[in-house]
Amino acid sequence: MLFVSSATQTAASTVSGLALGTLVYAETGSPLLAALSMFGPSLAQVVGATVLLSAADRLPPRAAMSGLAAVFAAGTAVLAVPGLPVGVALALLFGLGLASSLGGGVRYGLLTDILPREGYLLGRSVLNMSVGLLQIAGYATGALLVSVLSPRGTLLVAAVLYLLGAVVTRFGLARRPARADGRPSAAATWRGNRLLWSSAPRRYVYLALWVPNGLIVGCEALFVPYAPAHAGALFALAALGMLVGDLVVGRFVPDRWRERLAAPLRLLLAVPYLVFTLEPGLPLAAAAIVLASAGFAASLLLQDRLVALTPPELRGHALGLHASGMMTMQGVGAAVAGTVAQQTSPATAMAVMAAASAVVTIVLAPGLRTPVGGLLTRSDPDM
Repeated sequence: MLFVSSATQTAASTVSGLALGTLVYAETGSPLLAALSMFGPSLAQVVGATVLLSAADRLPPRAAMSGLAAVFAAGTAVLAVPGLPVGVALALLFGLGLASSLGGGVRYGLLTDILPREGYLLGRSVLNMSVGLLQIAGYATGALLVSVLSPRGTLLVAAVLYLLGAVVTRFGLARRPARADGRPSAAATWRGNRLLWSSAPRRYVYLALWVPNGLIVGCEALFVPYAPAHAGALFALAALGMLVGDLVVGRFVPDRWRERLAAPLRLLLAVPYLVFTLEPGLPLAAAAIVLASAGFAASLLLQDRLVALTPPELRGHALGLHASGMMTMQGVGAAVAGTVAQQTSPATAMAVMAAASAVVTIVLAPGLRTPVGGLLTRSDPDM
């Protein structure tokens, strides 16, 4: 039922994101505001990561997940109100982004409870594949709903999906206790963050999870201004590429190859987008997007490395910090890409973001070359 709950909420976020981006771009004509409406709420997760993440291990997972889904249902319904100013909508999205900073830690921490340690990578890949399938269906359905119902009508459909997700979570998941004792607090969150960040191997993993990924999401944030009539198809193709990458890495790549593939996959995430320097037509752009998105599978390998480097009682917090940092960097990437596109063009901005992602991957590569087994033999303040 965790997969059903996650899939329902993915469908809701996919449909609502496309509808909101389309609505804002139609009303403002601004690539920056369109990008921020879809990915800007992720910026709020940096705030949540500093005050809320201790709750990921200190709250019962079922109650936390169902409550968050209900909050998103209400917030998305408000976004559908006619005449809502763009500034008010962005402020509401910031609040929803703050709430969602807790969701990743709760969900992925629960996954580590359900699965044995050696099954995490496969379980996470299956979860990612369900997300990919729902994104493909969600963007295709979202594009249809936007044309048939209007963006605001599509937002109401997304609100109903969020509400359905809350019901599925509440009545479909078994009740489990919190993983850690104590009350959630900002002080506890700070202590956990300091402990996680105190390890150099984990710092490299976090940076590799956050920065290259976030810069490429900046490219995706420009699909609407790059091809307004085909943005839903481009988002669906990106989800298809991610699905294929997760399937191949999660199911078919032998363990001995996984450490070697992480850096090439992160480069794959960026290099195909360099073709946008040529302002390609739709077929070539679509092929580049599918190929590049397969590189998102690098995150599976890095998450598995992070879990191996983290004690069990902090894994929900650690994965929540990963999710919040990743979403924050996606918001930063969208803002930077939108700003560059305002000054140049969407295609030029996508190429610039891709080049920056490739450079960051190359810079971080030396810190990620040591096998996990070798790292665990070294002194570490929490090991």
